[in-house]
Amino acid sequence: MNPSLRQMRALVALAKTGSFTLAAGHLNVTQSALSGQIKELEQLLGLRVVERTTRKTQLSELGRELYPLFDKMLHDLDRAMADIANRKALKQGSVRLAAPQMLSCTMVPEVIAAYRARHPEVQVRLTDCPLEQVSARVFSGEVDFGIGPERDATAEIDAQPLFEMPFVVVYPPGHELDQRKRLTWSDVNRYPFISLQGQFTERLLRDVHVSFRELSLSPHNEVTFMTTALAMVHARLGITVCLPYAEKMVQLYGLRMRPLEAPALTRRFFVYTRGARALSPAAESFVAFLHEFVAAHEWNVPAA
Repeated sequence: MNPSLRQMRALVALAKTGSFTLAAGHLNVTQSALSGQIKELEQLLGLRVVERTTRKTQLSELGRELYPLFDKMLHDLDRAMADIANRKALKQGSVRLAAPQMLSCTMVPEVIAAYRARHPEVQVRLTDCPLEQVSARVFSGEVDFGIGPERDATAEIDAQPLFEMPFVVVYPPGHELDQRKRLTWSDVNRYPFISLQGQFTERLLRDVHVSFRELSLSPHNEVTFMTTALAMVHARLGITVCLPYAEKMVQLYGLRMRPLEAPALTRRFFVYTRGARALSPAAESFVAFLHEFVAAHEWNVPAA
């Protein structure tokens, strides 16, 4: 025995206006339609909710008890539906994303700023974390999605390709590499090479080995963060390699950045989401905007 929304709205409108004519006008229905909804409600309940006289219309005792309950239910429902509509229209909502440290202090803030200019009502929250923690933050539900380089596939995490970019070498101004017209991975191997710990270096060494079987790239020093590597290069303790999105940070340290050739090794980046969890409209919108943003950059290698 469940009253319909139309029946509840009819009773609430009647209670607020005290008139079938005014209530029908408020609901934009005919007076006979409104009267029919009240009768259906009374038949459902088996009791009268309205006392009708020739002079006035007023709620019965049961009607007076039901009115505040129906009114609150309808108010809560209308508010919830309005919230959903606003989220779909991106008039509110939030986006939570995780990204590694270097992405978080270079490209991602630019994307967030550009997105907010288009959708100022949507709140975007960035979690910067070590590279190896991006997928864990996604899996735990702490964030809606993560951005990061290619990692070993898991059954719980979906990976959507975002962009692909070539490695570049970074060195201080006045370095011997400045004298060369083109730079290769063999050139990198001639100087102390500062790399990152973990899967970054493991994958890089594997890729170098596959592409140049005669070349064995040996890191002189391995650090946790790329900012540390850049600081060491700035102190002329060696050279490093990174990806083009870090250009502004490279410039901040007063370093030079040039592409590596013969051939160019690339790194693919993905948007990571939890497989069984659908993104909110705001998060879907941000991911779509992210694809649009990276597609406009010259370092993005078009998909084959």
